[in-house]
Formats: sequence, structure tokens, C-alpha cells
Amino acid sequence: MADHLIKAITTDGAFRMLAVDASALVGSAQRRHDTWPAATAALGRTLTGTLLLSSALLKEPETMTVRIQGDGPVGMIVADGNAKGQVKGYLSHPQVNLPATPLGKIDVRRAVGTQGSLSVTKDLGLKEPFTGQVPLVSGEIAEDFTYYLAKSEQIPSAMGLSVFVDPDGSVAVAGGFLIQTLPAATAEQLAALESRLQQLPLVSDLLRQGQTPTQLLQQIFGVTPIKVLAEMPVSFHCDCSKDRFSRALATLSSSELQAMITEDHGAEAVCKFCGAHYQFSETELRQIIAAKTSSK
Repeated sequence: MADHLIKAITTDGAFRMLAVDASALVGSAQRRHDTWPAATAALGRTLTGTLLLSSALLKEPETMTVRIQGDGPVGMIVADGNAKGQVKGYLSHPQVNLPATPLGKIDVRRAVGTQGSLSVTKDLGLKEPFTGQVPLVSGEIAEDFTYYLAKSEQIPSAMGLSVFVDPDGSVAVAGGFLIQTLPAATAEQLAALESRLQQLPLVSDLLRQGQTPTQLLQQIFGVTPIKVLAEMPVSFHCDCSKDRFSRALATLSSSELQAMITEDHGAEAVCKFCGAHYQFSETELRQIIAAKTSSK
């Protein structure tokens, strides 16, 4: 089944949940950026977490940018998401792989680092975007998102994120869940949920067994009935274009543009998010200079 996200609630009104299978989406990001396993897992978890967060907190046409800056070798991780189930992202150093943890898992914590910050900038269509920032508490990413939700959004939550990378470096599965506590939740219900989450297998293990996002949530909540409210497709989607890069080039000085013509006989722009290349000929650069001059 194609990548998709579901939104649900428990029928007792105690919890609101989202779950997503993002396997193809993270696989697309891996191929676009040629990431190695540790970087693949770090970027994949960030993309999946951004997808869950933006789907939970945004309405169309609002957007969100997540930045994770740790002291690990992958450097900064950036992801953009919206309310339509679209996400894009990149990291500073995609060719990072590390020895496995003692449990044989990808060492995401070491790849990301444990000193640094996670920031979320929401563009809600107001004059100024809103940014919330928290220090990294784990480097495992899911725990860092959970801490952000508790501190900046004041929403007690639990998030799980997982990426399984095959021996050839490709993505086998990727996915995650987000559970938010509603006012009706009792202390007993919270304790029961915490206990079940501690016993839950990795999300990637459940997805490899063929479980759907709905089945994943049912496994978490056991006999407590859940009601699916919405389901939507998700994808790696970049809205870059040659016209957008042309406008970016127009912000450079005429002398900088002329230097590109003289020295390189043109210019090439590369999108950090998706890796698309855009070529600008000498003629096109001269047209940009002419437009700048005529607008003065």
C-alpha cells in the first residue's frame, strides 16, 4: 500500500493519535541525497517526525520548518512540512555511517549528537513566523520531538519513529506515530499507555511484518477501541522551480551576476531539498541584470 497517514482518537476521548507509513517517502529522500545508513536513519526520522507534527498542528496553507542542529557528524538536518502530507528535507553531511549500537541498531544518537537544539518555525500566514526551540535531550529524534511538544506546545505527547535500512543502503520501511493526551485522560489511562509503549516493538519491525498505520495504533491501545477520523496520502514533495531560483539570483548584485557570465559563462543552481539542477545561460543572466537595471 502507498505511503499514508491516519488521524484517530480513542473512543473514550482520552487520546488523539496519528500514525504513518513513510517508507517510499524516506526511500525517495535516500536516493535523492545518496545518504549512507546512519544519515538515512537520521534524515528519515526527521522527515517522518515533521510529517506527524505538521499534520497534527497545521491547517492549509500553513507550513513548518524543523531544524535539528546537533554536534554529531551529520550536521544540521532541515525538513519542511505542510498540512497536505507533503514533506521535504536535507542534511549537511549525507555520507555518514557509523558502527552499530550494542543492540545491532543504527546509532542515530551518535550521528545526530546530544548537544544542540531542535527548532520548529511555523508560518501561519501572520506577519511574523513563530519559532519554538528546545535543547536536544536525546539525539534519537523522537524523544526530542516529544520534548518540544511538551515544552513549546504544552501538549503531553509520545512519539515513536523508526527507519530500517537494508544491507544495500536502501530503505526497507520507515514510519512513526504521535499520541497526544486529551483533557479527559485519567492517571490510570496514562500509566497503562506508558506501560504498553515500553513493551511496543520497533515501528519498523511492525511495518516489516506488514502492519498498517491503523493496526499499529490498535496494537498500542490494545482492547481500547479507536476511531479513524481521516486518512491521507503522504509524499516527498519539493516545490522548487527555475523561476524561484531566478528570483533568488535577482537578489545578487549586478557585478556578482556579471562575474558568473565572465568566469563561468553561466550558472547552475542546485536545490538543497531535492537535488534538482537548474542551468542559467549567459543570455538568461544578462536578462536578469537588465531587469534589475530597468526596475531601478
